[in-house]
Order: sequence, then structure tokens, then C-alpha cells
Amino acid sequence: MKNSLVKIWLIAAVIAFSLTGCDGEKIVPASELPNEITTYISTHFPYSTILQGVVERDGFSKTYQITLSDATKLEFNRKKEIVDIDGKNALPNSVIPEKILQYVCTQFPHNSVTDWKLDDRKQQVELDNEITLEFNMDGDFLRIDD
Repeated sequence: MKNSLVKIWLIAAVIAFSLTGCDGEKIVPASELPNEITTYISTHFPYSTILQGVVERDGFSKTYQITLSDATKLEFNRKKEIVDIDGKNALPNSVIPEKILQYVCTQFPHNSVTDWKLDDRKQQVELDNEITLEFNMDGDFLRIDD
């Protein structure tokens, strides 16, 4: 009986360690990044190169964090879909959803989008004047975020 309990605890410990042992960050060269990510970057940021790629694992989730030569930072989810773009300068229009881009061009014609983020239920953009705008998933304006 005592041996059985020890074996069960050992198995549980090994499983727990193997699940948490995979957590953490790993720097990967651009050549080892998924094709979907490198294609996205070459399409929307053709004049930038990848300085660093980091794969972050946390339990069962996995994200890719990319730093480009123009200091833009990109984050992709486990499905290799873009979820966050943090730029130092104006982002390319091609990375901003069309409806959001139209709203910004109409309401803030002298400003540009420097950051874009996708959450579970909304999208956010930050302008070069540091105003943050919130939109729903369809790109409809919700509010200015303080």
C-alpha cells in the first residue's frame, strides 16, 4: 500500500514537472519561426528585418514575440495570428483593419496609428498623440480609453 502511494506521488510529480518544465522563453532565429509569421512580416514590414524572435510557453499556451529592426514589436498567438503590434512610428496601413483605419483617418486626420492590440472582445489602437481608441471586434468605435 505504501509503495503504491509513493509511486502515485512520483508519477504525479513527474507529470507536474514535465508540464511546468516546458514553461519559459526561448530565443529562436528567424529561420526557425513559423512560415505564417515570416510571411506576415515580409508582407507588412518589407523594409524591416527580424532582430529577435522569442517563443514563450506558459502551460499549454504559446506566443511568439518578434522585434524588428525598426523597433516594432509584434506578438502572435499560438495559432500564429497577430494580436499585438507596438511601433515607435506610424504602423503600415495594411496592418490596421479597414474600418478602424477609416475611422482614424476621418476623426484624426493629422494623426497616425502607432500601436494596435486585439483582445478577446475588443481592439485598441494608440495614436501618435497618445490617445487610445477602443473598437469592437467588427471595428465599430466604442470609446476613447483614458
